[in-house]
Amino acid sequence: MIKISPSVLACDFSRLGEEVRAMEKAGADMIHLDIMDGHFVPNISFGPPVVASLRRVSDMFFDTHLMLTHPLSYIDGFAAAGSNRITFHLESENDAGAVIDRIEVNGAEPGIVIKPATPAQAVFPYLHRVKMVLVMTVEPGFGGQRFMADMCPKIAALRDEVTKRGLDVDIEVDGGIDAGTAVVAAKAGANVLVAGSSLFGSGDYMAAVAAMRDRARQALYQG
Repeated sequence: MIKISPSVLACDFSRLGEEVRAMEKAGADMIHLDIMDGHFVPNISFGPPVVASLRRVSDMFFDTHLMLTHPLSYIDGFAAAGSNRITFHLESENDAGAVIDRIEVNGAEPGIVIKPATPAQAVFPYLHRVKMVLVMTVEPGFGGQRFMADMCPKIAALRDEVTKRGLDVDIEVDGGIDAGTAVVAAKAGANVLVAGSSLFGSGDYMAAVAAMRDRARQALYQG
């Protein structure tokens, strides 16, 4: 099942709540919240208070991506703020098992993110414990980058492993996703698509979400 997760990193931050509600009305499946600490990645975004403020105005599923050096210190706060799924980088300085434990204790769904240089096999020991693996198709930290097509074999390797084990794990992609690259990613096996500027920069959110979902759905089941 194809799911669309618009990234608020590309929205009009002066109208953040309105933008989230607009994507909800447009039929998006979830909202992607990029959390950056200025250390793990050079940029800084926002913290739990902003997530909590969005939770007050939206019932959307919050897909929260922690680009943090020490995610373990922030799990409680983001879960309490209303994050439904919390993904953290395998490359962070915390033990992956401990982070997954903390996410579960807080009642959120755990997910793991890997940068372009990290092989798919690094996630395999944790596949049975997570609900999603996010494959970065750009270097994390900034929006507007070009999709890295050479990440497709990694997506395919993860999809094959998930299928082989009979697991219910989403494969998400983030970086340079538009209606065209969504097709490429879906053919490789991704079923959750994070898109920023291609959705928030469109003149018609509903049409953009529907077009991306329809094209990716066709590719997923033909690929």
